[in-house]
Amino acid sequence: MHPPGADTVLVRHGDLNTKSTSVKRYMEGLLVEHLEALVADRSVPGTVVRVWNRPRIETTEATIDAAVDAATDAFGVVSASPCLTVEPELSVITDTLANIAPAVYDGGSFAVDARRADKNLPFTSQAVAEAGGTAIWEAVESSFEPTVDLDDPDHTFGVEVRSETAYIYTDSVAGPGGLPLGSQAPMVALVSGGIDSPVAAYELMRRGSPVIPVYVDLGEYGGPDHEARAVETVRTLASFAPDHDLSVYRVPGGETVSHLAETMEQGRMLSLRRFFYRIAETIAADTGAQGIVTGEALGQKSSQTAQNLAVTSRATDLPIHRPLLTMDKQEIVERAREIGTYHDSTIPAGCNRIAPDRVETNGRIDPLLAVEPTDLFERADAAAADATLVSLRE
Repeated sequence: MHPPGADTVLVRHGDLNTKSTSVKRYMEGLLVEHLEALVADRSVPGTVVRVWNRPRIETTEATIDAAVDAATDAFGVVSASPCLTVEPELSVITDTLANIAPAVYDGGSFAVDARRADKNLPFTSQAVAEAGGTAIWEAVESSFEPTVDLDDPDHTFGVEVRSETAYIYTDSVAGPGGLPLGSQAPMVALVSGGIDSPVAAYELMRRGSPVIPVYVDLGEYGGPDHEARAVETVRTLASFAPDHDLSVYRVPGGETVSHLAETMEQGRMLSLRRFFYRIAETIAADTGAQGIVTGEALGQKSSQTAQNLAVTSRATDLPIHRPLLTMDKQEIVERAREIGTYHDSTIPAGCNRIAPDRVETNGRIDPLLAVEPTDLFERADAAAADATLVSLRE
């Protein structure tokens, strides 16, 4: 719940505060640009103001909730609060707290969390908390008996006082955390249309890396519905990054997939992963990406045992980032629900299984190379060269 008359969203970041002054200044600039893109893309009226340590979005009470939603979708944002702005004077702050209290506080315990950014102000944070608490108590005591709990209150009235403005808020909405998008090098994200890969891509975006989505068409083992799932999950990811191009590289891999299915039994899935990695490496070289992102989790599938990951990883010199490596499936599913990719990932696609009846869980590189097509990497390079871009704006 926001205080009546809320007109500003106060934005907080976390990991940026561990950086040097110059790096923090650079990353705050990226964060502000990203906030501006989100606000504009969602047609939220408002102005993003860059302030050291506390960017803010100035808007109206009618659109304050939409502005909070935009702010808390921005990578690098730890939390955001819809605020009422007032003059940084103690009497004005306490009067405002007294005015809003009956509208937002109707029982239970409360506390005032006061912070003073400008140490030259003629009052302390403690003074704000004490005077503000008294004002709130007196404003509601005729309706119910208030209680104060400074450790675990049911309601918190936040006050942040700066040299020119005081911000009063009653709620803080969690953001994704991480680092501003674009603060790290881009990565190629292998997207399959399943639950895991878009979540993995999101996690790398959350740490500041733009992603270059790559979908390998499996031919008769995939199909248009399978591809549509992958593209739609990327479209959802793109809603978090309107200032970045997430067009999908569609790579024709059906011929090689069929060849592997017809000529290999043991180790087929490992060679298929190696084929994917080589495609990703080739596209990374063309796009300046510095790594590959996959949705693999240790032991989740036969191709994802520790031994098999070691074998498949040797297909590329690029680092393979697996942000879901230690997560349980249910954790990944919950994350997919949170970011909005779960629904599209679970639409039946009617694709055929390529996995053989007998799976390989303890692969070794030399026996695999003995049965793997000798031109596997040449096939991957040729497929990557024939990739087409699927625009999400169509």
